[in-house]
Amino acid sequence: MSSKKPLILLVDDEPFNLKILEEHLEDAGYETLSANNGLEAWEILEKSHKKFDAVLLDRMMPEMDGMSVLKKMKSHAGMNKLPVVMQTAKAAKNEVLEGLNAGVHYYLTKPYGKDQLLAIVKTVVQDYIYLRELKSEISQKAGVLTLMNHGQFEVKTLDEIHTLTTLLVSHLDNSEKVGMGLSELLVNSFEHGNLGINYETKSELNLKGTWAEEVERRATLPENKEKKIIVEYVCNEKEITFLITDEGDGFDWQKYMEISPERAFDSHGRGIAMANLLSFDNIEYIGAGNQVKVSLYKDCENH
Repeated sequence: MSSKKPLILLVDDEPFNLKILEEHLEDAGYETLSANNGLEAWEILEKSHKKFDAVLLDRMMPEMDGMSVLKKMKSHAGMNKLPVVMQTAKAAKNEVLEGLNAGVHYYLTKPYGKDQLLAIVKTVVQDYIYLRELKSEISQKAGVLTLMNHGQFEVKTLDEIHTLTTLLVSHLDNSEKVGMGLSELLVNSFEHGNLGINYETKSELNLKGTWAEEVERRATLPENKEKKIIVEYVCNEKEITFLITDEGDGFDWQKYMEISPERAFDSHGRGIAMANLLSFDNIEYIGAGNQVKVSLYKDCENH
């Protein structure tokens, strides 16, 4: 991973808001660049979008509002994956839905606290860095699985999940998109299934910045250290399927299949919905929810 500090573009027409954001983020180890309106932000992004790791975008601004900037970003091939956190003083359900449908998956409602800001920015930046690393590693492993039609794998750690993900998607045309979804489902099986970290606990850990430490602690407990996730891979002329099974008790998966406006302001909870929306043609949770089968109806041309 690169040692350089993540760079965040801050966009707000209120100088005081920009100053507070700059102080909080720079104290936490980020670099920032500020724009006073949407038009200025778009000019910056057009010239140098590749150097940013996230954009904190105010919704209501003169010149060009946040939704207009967002739409231009999503229609631009070079920056449509650059994550956007929308800052807004309005939290009406219809406005949140409009943003979610346009590609905003994280929200901050003004006024917000420092801990909430840092928890969301940390999640967004880590996801984006992971996407870029996944892209690089996939290119190195491309073609490894082209001769395999059926296989079963076992993983016990986050590092093993990352290694297996890059292997399983390396031969697919849409490898990055599928890889992000598969990784989300595997991590969910690991942290929520095998380690028993529920939604509310993860919210608290993210606010405190102690999620990684708690995952490491739970993973070494005698009752958890031998738990595994089994992944079965099948490819035929019609579809590719991944069957993921963890050793947890399951969970109420139905409410996580779509991004909910009620959870849009949380620092997590989008992985299953994003996998369902963007990564796979079908997702099917089985039984109590400790087993999930995902399918792709394309990309088997090598078999």
